[in-house]
Amino acid sequence: MAIPAAAAAAYRAAAQMGTTAAAGGITPANLPGPNFHDFLSDAVKDSINTIRQGEQAATAQVQGKANLVDVVNSVNAAEITLDTVVAVRDKVVQAYQSIMNMPI
Repeated sequence: MAIPAAAAAAYRAAAQMGTTAAAGGITPANLPGPNFHDFLSDAVKDSINTIRQGEQAATAQVQGKANLVDVVNSVNAAEITLDTVVAVRDKVVQAYQSIMNMPI
């Protein structure tokens, strides 16, 4: 994933919003380049693929068709990915609860 490039593009887009939105040009809905939805969708797809690779490597090892080092690397990558997904989920839930507890 190219997170620094995506972050730089998002920063550039946010900086341009103030200048072009006032002029009636580009609105947030039609900014050029990748958007947050695409970034999030790609990250989820990458996470799913990594976890699937770990599962396939473990299955291949049980069948005696895989190298143990490759299996350990794949399963470790899947575990790290799962930990990251859980941490992001927890932060999203925490942010949602924080917003819901705000006084109106």
